[in-house]
Parts: sequence; structure tokens; C-alpha cells
Amino acid sequence: MSEFSEKLEVVIVGGGMITHDQILPSLYHLERLGKVGNIKICALNSAPLVALARSERLLEAFPGHTFEPFPSLAEPPDRFFPDLFREVIGRLPARNLVVVAVPDHLHDMVIREAIERDQHVLCVKPLVPTYRQAVAIEELARKRGLLVAVEYHKRFDRRSLDARWQYRKGRFGEFRLGEARLIEPYYYRHSNFQNWFTKENSDPFTYVGCHYVDLVYFITGLRPVEVSVRGVEGRFPNGNIGWLWSAGTVIWENGAAMTLLNGLGYPDAGAGTNDQGLTMYCEGPDCGGILHHDDQYRGVSHGYTDTRSGAMFRYVSPDYMRLVPWEGEGLRPVGYGYDSICAIVEAALRVNAAAAGLDGEAALAARQHVLREIDQRGILATPANSWINELVTEAARMSIAADGRWMEIVYEPQPHVREKESLA
Repeated sequence: MSEFSEKLEVVIVGGGMITHDQILPSLYHLERLGKVGNIKICALNSAPLVALARSERLLEAFPGHTFEPFPSLAEPPDRFFPDLFREVIGRLPARNLVVVAVPDHLHDMVIREAIERDQHVLCVKPLVPTYRQAVAIEELARKRGLLVAVEYHKRFDRRSLDARWQYRKGRFGEFRLGEARLIEPYYYRHSNFQNWFTKENSDPFTYVGCHYVDLVYFITGLRPVEVSVRGVEGRFPNGNIGWLWSAGTVIWENGAAMTLLNGLGYPDAGAGTNDQGLTMYCEGPDCGGILHHDDQYRGVSHGYTDTRSGAMFRYVSPDYMRLVPWEGEGLRPVGYGYDSICAIVEAALRVNAAAAGLDGEAALAARQHVLREIDQRGILATPANSWINELVTEAARMSIAADGRWMEIVYEPQPHVREKESLA
């Protein structure tokens, strides 16, 4: 008989910035709530694990909470363990959770390892570089009754959820023209990004622009049909060359056009820790409609007496991820960053619970039934309901390598990407 645990054991693969800022705080709080059990973190070497273990922010917010590090914190930082994640995942009992928080081009390898070990997967965006990889992952996971969820946390912003509801009620009319921007801080160039964010692996459009491509699809349900991305290359401090800026355009199936500006270059001492937002212009029967989200400035600004936040004056977003006092010990995470992680953990628990007391094919069928419900609801991004993102990523990577030439997304008879034929 299939047993059901009310807690998920968790292995996080990757100990970088997103693990520190969003993933680990969220999981620590879910551990408090009894939804998460033991947490292991596996990294390439000990350096990021030492930083996580010594983080003043995490120690203050989650007193008494720790993780198991792999490799050991005592290992010298210049000793690397590229295959250790396989061993750590292999020790995890079936149908727990693997969090994939490694550089984009390594996602597929870690996801497949987790699925082959019968683990649910939470993956940071974007899922994988190509549509075929997404389809293969969906098929592997479905056959085993496993959840794979992509952590597009902007979907859980209350503004986005409300916009989806109102748009699909027809209250904005039809989307016709839009613009989005997401410029990350300059200091990213001095981080581990300089070791992997090179031209052959990623670019700003696919790394952060994907948030807003997904969000327009999430709100409207419209599919993208054409993509053009022009990159501006630059040199990282270690000498590696990467696309450090990008300008993209996406055409949607109703003819709507959307521009996206992305990059790694927002001033480190600027008031906002980045610059981001979305504007969508729409048409009604005999009037215009507009949806405007300023995701950089949300009505809160702080002037500090120190520079611990990077600058003495900051725009503060209380909506994405903040650690705040609560009725318990330490601090608790609030915001859509936490809500997103929580929803994926609860979905994995729901899949497991469906098979409680069942065995064999009956247990598998019960899990698959819940997975279909999650896919059809379309709030959590899964390979089955968000593969348009992989088509856009594939098209963008082809376009940026070809100096911005237009790529076409074709959906019939099988979805694929091809270079758009010139009209000349």
C-alpha cells in the first residue's frame, strides 16, 4: 500500500542567490508549518554553502533551522564535486522534492536525474532551452505520476492573478500592444553569473524576459507566434563574453506586439534594486483598455541611516519577498515569492495524498488524475501547460545568435521553431 507523509523531504541543487533570497527562507518557514521535513543543499563546492550557513539574515529570521550541506562545510572551496547531486538525490526516498536552482543550461540534466529517482521537481525558470526537452520531461514525469513545476513566481503576484481573472472576463478588451522591462543590477556581473552567463548558455531575454512572456500568456491565454531578439554583448570582470543587454519583440497569435528590454546593468546604488514593469494596451468595442504594472516602485520608499541595503534610499517592494515579524519566533516570509514556493510544495503533497492507501496502477492513476487537474487549472506552470515558454526561449536563442532575425513559432501539425521567410 502507498503511504502518505504530510511532509516533503527536500534536496536543493544549487546554493546561489535565489536559494538565499527566496527558496531557503520559504522552505524554512514551510518546515515550521510541518509541510517540509529535512532540507539538504548540494552545490558544486563548499563556498556558497558556507555563505548560506553564516547568513545573518537567515540566522535572525529562522533561529534553530539548519540544512545538511553537500559537500561538507569543511571542504576547501577550491575542491569541486560536479556529480555529488546525483548521490544526494539518490538517497532521497521516492516522491519527495528536488529543487533545481542551478544555471539555466544545467536544468535538464538535474531534472531528469530527479525524475528517474522518482522525485517531484520544483525548477527555477526557464525550465529548459527547447520545446523538445520540455515535452520529454513532461512525458517522463507523467508516466511516473510526478509533479514538475516551474517557479514563475510573478504568476502569484496578486496583481497578476487579478489581471488574469479580469482579462478573461473581457474587462480589458483585447491585448494589442505592450512593453515590458526587467533590468537586473550591475553587480550580477561580479557574481557567479560571470562564470556561466556566456553567449552560448543564456542571455537577458531568456533569463529574465521570460517572466513577462509567461505573464502575458498567463493573463491572456494568447500564444506567441514570432520572436526577434537583438543582443548587446559585453565583457564580464573575469574576461568572459556574454550578452549583457537585449531588446526583443514578441508577436502574439492575434497580431498583438510586445517589446521587452532586459539586461544586467541597473545602477547598484539606484533607488530600485532593479527596473521592471509591464504595460499592456487593449481595445474594447469602442474604447481603449490598459493594464499597467510598475513592478519596481510599489508605493513604498525607505531612507536609511546606513547602506546595508546597498543604498541609503531604496524603493521597497513588500510584495515579492520580505521577512517580517509574526506571532512566532524569528521572522516569516511574505509575498508572492513565498506564495509560489508554498503552492508548489502543497501541490506535490496533494499528488502524494491522492494515492494514500493505494498501490501499483491504482496509486499511479490517482496521482496522474491530480496532475491533470493542476495542468488544466493553469495557475502552476508545468511542462504540460507552459511549453509555449520553451518555444519562445528556443526562438529567442536562435534569433539572438542571428543578429535579431525573425523566428516563427509554428503550432501545427507539431509545435516547432523556424526562421521566418523574408518577404523580399
